[in-house]
Amino acid sequence: MAFANEYYFKEGCFISEWLNHDADPALSVARARVPAGGTTRWHSLHKVTERYLILEGQGLAEVGDGTQSLGPGDSILIPSGQRQRITNTGSTDLIFLALCTPRFTPACYTDVEP
Repeated sequence: MAFANEYYFKEGCFISEWLNHDADPALSVARARVPAGGTTRWHSLHKVTERYLILEGQGLAEVGDGTQSLGPGDSILIPSGQRQRITNTGSTDLIFLALCTPRFTPACYTDVEP
């Protein structure tokens, strides 16, 4: 289900920015949506720590060489510079909040897909 102001990001998911302003550089919050069967690209964030908080659906997060199954209410910490991706393992949209400290900017994103 699409959300207000949602856009497709090259990572392979749909994003709706909830909080991301120059005036508050310490944190950004985005709602992310990965359709059923989808997987984001391998990527890393330079000098940004990210946390996923799962709202709906089921997923498998890969961070570095580890994996973690996630469902509603689960979270995962993604340290700065770690390669990461998430796969929707369910039959409905995987929806989660991406909380970044400091805030996410496109300049911090690096595609590391082989």
